Order: sequence, then structure tokens, then C-alpha cells
Amino acid sequence: MKIVSTRTIVTCPGRNFVTVKLETDEGVWGIGDATLNGRELAVATMLDEHVLPCLIGRDPGNIEDIWQYLYRGVYWRRGAVNMTAIAAVDTALWDIKAKCAGMPLYQLLGGKSRERVLVYGHANGRDISETVEEVARYQDMGYQAIRAQTGVPGLESTYGVSNSRTSYEPADAGLPSEHVWSSERYLNHVPRLFERLRSEFGDELHLLHDVHHRLSPIEAGRLGKALEPFHLFWLEDAVAAENQAAFRLIREHTTTPLAVGEVFNSIWDCKELIEQQLVDYIRASVVHAGGISHLKRIFDFASLYHVRSGSHGATDLSPVCMGAALHLDIAIPNFGIQEYMPHNEQTDDVFPHAYSFVNGHLFPGETAGHGVDIDEKLAAKFPYKRAYLPISRLTDGTLCNW
Repeated sequence: MKIVSTRTIVTCPGRNFVTVKLETDEGVWGIGDATLNGRELAVATMLDEHVLPCLIGRDPGNIEDIWQYLYRGVYWRRGAVNMTAIAAVDTALWDIKAKCAGMPLYQLLGGKSRERVLVYGHANGRDISETVEEVARYQDMGYQAIRAQTGVPGLESTYGVSNSRTSYEPADAGLPSEHVWSSERYLNHVPRLFERLRSEFGDELHLLHDVHHRLSPIEAGRLGKALEPFHLFWLEDAVAAENQAAFRLIREHTTTPLAVGEVFNSIWDCKELIEQQLVDYIRASVVHAGGISHLKRIFDFASLYHVRSGSHGATDLSPVCMGAALHLDIAIPNFGIQEYMPHNEQTDDVFPHAYSFVNGHLFPGETAGHGVDIDEKLAAKFPYKRAYLPISRLTDGTLCNW
């Protein structure tokens, strides 16, 4: 079997997605997600000009060799654009291999380690009372784990708080919008949210919270300590993780579980965090961490140190990535939880999929491959629209992490 055709498909059914499709001389095809929020065309160009031409004539069954060829052969390793392109190819190759075997992908990854995948949803509100209402709504939908975000008094906008109750899409403008941020106001307000949530919902509901890289290590330690009475499932992205050792300071001040990694591209981004058990959950995703092959390598390494998975699953990842992630989630022994933001109806039509949501869990389905396809004719009706993520500035104008 040989790869005879490749193409990159860019579509915008409500938001931008990039998809790779590989076809073989035996009529089997596979698809992979190549979406990098706010830099979609950079990955599309990387694929069209530098990656996909190298695949023609290759045996799609040699997944590991192709991965190494694309990673080591480029010389300039890692990086978000490069690793997203590799991930798309890798995912498409696994899709082809599982289709040829006539099996759902998880069977090739070792079979099931569990029957279903626990997911968490996103509840948010402009104030604490509105967030409480949203948590109740998510609980009514069957969610057993819920991320809670609230607006902060004195700030016009806050990460994770949407203007719409049905979706949250932060890439909101053709050029980056600017938001004002105050860590002190946030630190004083967030513990009040979780005090109220525990009072309203008791102790059994899993509660999560995303800081989104906004704090310094000592500020993160302070927040984690303040949240300990409310026993969060995790505190996510408390600080930016370029300096992995920063998490040691947080660990010294709190026992609140820590999660990080949605922006990680390789095992080297989290090696120290895992080896020194500075975090409890690794949130790397199939699409941004080099595909199924490399993400499984990260999770297998993490399992040696009692670190569990918690893959990113926002709507800036296409259903292709979600489908692939669920097959990995259900197979690995150290699964923790999976983020899940349902896509809009247009996206679901463009990407028909086998996975399903039932009572707070996702099931990957039994379709051969990863169970997600793309309707190319429908995708062509939704042309690319440039959209950027916002930026944040402190009250004195200093640029900070969004």
C-alpha cells in the first residue's frame, strides 16, 4: 500500500479548522486535525509546502518511521507549527491502519482499559450567582465534572467567561482584542466562587478551575492554598510552564492537584514536571503534541510517576482530534479526565463522527479507524475567516499572559 494523494482542507463552520487527508492506492483514506488557533494558515502552509510532498509513495503502515522522518529529518525540531503538522499526519496514518485492520483505533492501542471516558464541561457566568446557575444546568445535562469560571468585579472581561450560554470561542476578532487584568482582584474573588459552589452542590460533584497562566508561582501557591477546603479536582495552568521548576514552589504551598500542558508540543516540555511529580495531570493534546504516537509516549512516561492524563478538548480542536483522543483515553492505564466542549451543529455536520456523550462520559464508538470523517463538499461552503485570540494587559498597561 502506498500514499498516492494528500491535501489540506481549511474550513470555518463557525470557527477555523485545518484537516489533512491522506489517500492510498487501495482506496483507504485517513484524516488528521491540524488546527492551531490563530495560526491556522501557518500550519496549512507548512503541510502543503514542506510536509505532504514528502509522503507520496510512502507506505502508510510505517507510522513510527514517518513520524521520525518528519521530526528528526527537519533538523529544526519541535515548535507549535511543526508539531501540529506532524500530529495531523500521524493521526491520519493511525486512522488508515485501523481501517485496514477493520478495528476501532483503541484496539490497536492495546484495547480498552475502561468502558467510558469521564469528561468535564465548562460552566461560566458574569458573576458568582450566574456561574452557580450554569453549574446546575451542566449537572442537569449529566456532567459529573464541571469547570467553573466567573467574572471578576472591576474587570470588564475575564478568561473563560462567555457572552453566550451555548459556546465559548475566545478567538473573537480579525486582529487581537485587548483585555485588562488584575491578579489581585482575581485572587480575592475566586475562593468565594468555590465556597458558594460547595455550599450549593455538596462534596460529590467534581469541580475544576482554569487560571490560564495568569499568576506568578507564589500567587498560584496562595490560590491553591485558599481553595484546599473546597477540594478541587484540579487547578489548571496556574503559571506559564516554560520554567518547569516554577511548579516546585507551588507544590511547597498547596496540596490542590495541579494540571498543565495544553500548549505543550513534546515530551521535553513536561519531562521535569513529570519526573519530579510537580503536577498531577498532563493536558497535552493529540493535535499539538505530535499526534497519537507522541502523546501516547508522553502518557506512558507519565504513568511511571503517578501522573494522569487530562487532555485539552476545547472547540479549537476539531472533532477529528476529539475522536482520536477518545481512543487513546480509553486505552491508556493512567487516564484522568477529558475536557469536552461540544462543537456547533455546523461543525458536527462537516465532521460526522462516531463518538457520543452519555451521562457525563464520552464513548469513542466502534467504527473502524478513529471514527471521524470530513464532508469536503460541505466544508467548502465555509471559507476561512481570520480570527485571533485576545491579549491581556495589567491595569498599568503591561502585557501579561492571556
